[in-house]
Amino acid sequence: MKRELSPDQPLRLEWKSALMLTVLTFTGLVMFGWPFFAGVPTAGSSHGESAQLVAAPLLFILILPLLFFLVLAQLSEKGMDAKTLAILGVLSAVNAALRPLGAGAGGVEVVFFLLILAGRVFGPGFGFVLGCTSIFASALLTAGVGPWMPFQMLASAWIGMGAGLLPQRCFGRAIRGLAEIAMLVCYGIIVAYLFGAMMNLWFWPYVLGATEGDTTELSYIPGGALLDNLKRFFWFTLFTSTAVWDTGRAITNSALLILVGSPVLAAFRRTIRRANFHPAVKFHQPHHAG
Repeated sequence: MKRELSPDQPLRLEWKSALMLTVLTFTGLVMFGWPFFAGVPTAGSSHGESAQLVAAPLLFILILPLLFFLVLAQLSEKGMDAKTLAILGVLSAVNAALRPLGAGAGGVEVVFFLLILAGRVFGPGFGFVLGCTSIFASALLTAGVGPWMPFQMLASAWIGMGAGLLPQRCFGRAIRGLAEIAMLVCYGIIVAYLFGAMMNLWFWPYVLGATEGDTTELSYIPGGALLDNLKRFFWFTLFTSTAVWDTGRAITNSALLILVGSPVLAAFRRTIRRANFHPAVKFHQPHHAG
């Protein structure tokens, strides 16, 4: 008998965990985009209507931890061993320590490049969990716990998961070297702007005159046409975050991925080979001498 070991991702996406992630993603998209399908309290709103509308984002804040734990339980159904927990803990701690170094300084964000690289190597399930734990740990470290935290956790989790879903091969050949770095840089730029837009969306309805008679050209219009509110949100994001915060985040992601992407990817791949997650066992019949 000969035993052959093959490395694998620490948190594999079985069909049940993939279904749970799909449900959580759909729920998250609904909660991020609720302003386009509902209203916000206005001066003419009744007390009951106002309470119901304000409850929309608050409901998401309450149900996200439950959904996250359900997804985590499903991802670890096959067993989350000590090696997986160790790698997850170390990377979460590193990201939590890195985040205060750049957050709030002209859009400089040093947390996403490591999340992208880890998701690329360790897979979408690991990237999803790492995105959540990184933001949660950094919020505790910097006293940044607030109503925005669940939105940041989910958006970051999507970034890590998306990196794990990027193609591994092209025309039958593995994507490695400069081609891989170029792909990750493009991805880092895209998610930098998407993250900024999602973070704007959760509070946009409540700023810039969210009451009747006190609106601007960038304000949310409760009950307004979908295209009109989309246009207003586009210009709001462009003028408030794209020029500095989102562009700074995109530049930071690109620079760090170019500078340290290759050695970090190599280190992660050595780790996954040596850790040998979920070894495959194959049995061979022994050859007998005739």
